[in-house]
Amino acid sequence: MKVDIDMGKAANGAAAMLDLEELLATRLLVQGNSGSGKSHLLRRLLEQSAPWVQQCIIDPEGDFVTLADKFGHVEVDGARTEAELTRIAGRIRQHRVSVVLNLEGLDIEQQLRCAAAFLGGMFDADRDYWYPVLVVVDEAQLFAPAAGGEVSDEARKLSLGAMTNLMSRGRKRGLAGVIATQRLAKLAKNVAAEASNFLMGRTFLDIDMARAADLLGMERRQAEMFRDLQRGNFVALGPALSRRPLPIAIGPVETSARSTSPRLTPLPEAPADAHDLIFTPSPDEAQRPVRRPPPPAPKPTADILEQLSRAKPEPVEQPKTLFAEIDAAEQDAAIDAVMHELLGDPDAGFRSVAVLYQDFLVRCRIRRVPGEPLALPAFRRRLAVARAGVAADVASTDTWQQALALSEQLTDDVQGIFLTIAHAAVTGAPCPSDATLARAYGTHSAGRARRLLTYFEERELLVVRTDFHDQRIVAFPELGVETTPGDPNAPAEPEIGAAAE
Repeated sequence: MKVDIDMGKAANGAAAMLDLEELLATRLLVQGNSGSGKSHLLRRLLEQSAPWVQQCIIDPEGDFVTLADKFGHVEVDGARTEAELTRIAGRIRQHRVSVVLNLEGLDIEQQLRCAAAFLGGMFDADRDYWYPVLVVVDEAQLFAPAAGGEVSDEARKLSLGAMTNLMSRGRKRGLAGVIATQRLAKLAKNVAAEASNFLMGRTFLDIDMARAADLLGMERRQAEMFRDLQRGNFVALGPALSRRPLPIAIGPVETSARSTSPRLTPLPEAPADAHDLIFTPSPDEAQRPVRRPPPPAPKPTADILEQLSRAKPEPVEQPKTLFAEIDAAEQDAAIDAVMHELLGDPDAGFRSVAVLYQDFLVRCRIRRVPGEPLALPAFRRRLAVARAGVAADVASTDTWQQALALSEQLTDDVQGIFLTIAHAAVTGAPCPSDATLARAYGTHSAGRARRLLTYFEERELLVVRTDFHDQRIVAFPELGVETTPGDPNAPAEPEIGAAAE
């Protein structure tokens, strides 16, 4: 049965219709910065589809519980055990009741665990109850984060696994995911990639605009349009909406959220006794309990006496080593000197890491570098940092330390290229040319260097743009720095070691 629901007005003045049956098969992703109208859009979708399909809303802020008054949704309080939520989710599928899972008042880790248990119960329902359900998840970047945050790895993995099952395997079980997020960059890619329908709202960050343009099949220079979208206006694309990007304005809703956007209101006149009002407690305030952590359990007296009577152990004298102590600073200085000498060879840029490593070990034996020789992974890391040519004053900055942390996400063979570009951005130097990056990769092919830039950009580590003079600029959003314009076709710059000689 084909059911079209009215989402509002399209740019051409016609009604923007959404094919509900197609949506159940292809899922939906909604993206927009705070204040762009995402919650209004979800409310419009839920109100229009309420008579036709069962609905379950994962609501971290308690905004959608007002649907109960108008459309009969049942509010499920998230302050329950995970086992209770799993069983409740199974009964919801059995009896086909529309519900709102209210997670308001829980901390972020509890929200992730509750959502994982609830979605797991819906996913694991018996085959006899696989009826169509519209599962709406607001603030999806909380439940399917692209990277770890302040929550434990266990809670993050549970929630991410449940969201992945919803978006990738839920269709055969009748579960149609509708996820809304403020930041595409913070949403796990394997969750976002499963949606075939998109509604993109107002976005300001370059990295989010570029990703939204990629999802809609638009050129990156067209991504600027997302900055100009008004509140409640979105660009729609997908089999359930439109085969081409279509700007639409979301229509009005019948219910309202409990929380609204802040509005300016005039301040009251300052009372004469303002000091007393602030610092004098009211009679009923003294009766309100103050949240304090529970006191630790008292230690039994017998344990205290036993601890006091216990004899103090004699200090154990550390055995003296038979070998001379190695000064770590001296060893690092010797290794840096060998690395500098190694990179001074003009052909070092085009040798494999294995050959350079053997040469490094021979030079270390010749110079009698104390201590154990570097293992191959540690050598790769030192080589990547050395090729970047970082001065001591730059190496000690927080920005460079963040760049080193970002490079650890990459494989060993491309860390040197990434750090070379990051060094240029941190020091405000021109963007390295294709030939310079190719030599840092150990190749003569400029095309490989350009493909590496594309690879870094797809990993959302940097953003590449070109100015009006065809000069290339590379920006690092996480670091807040960018290179100055550089000619991508310029010849290769000399190696750091060769330049010093």
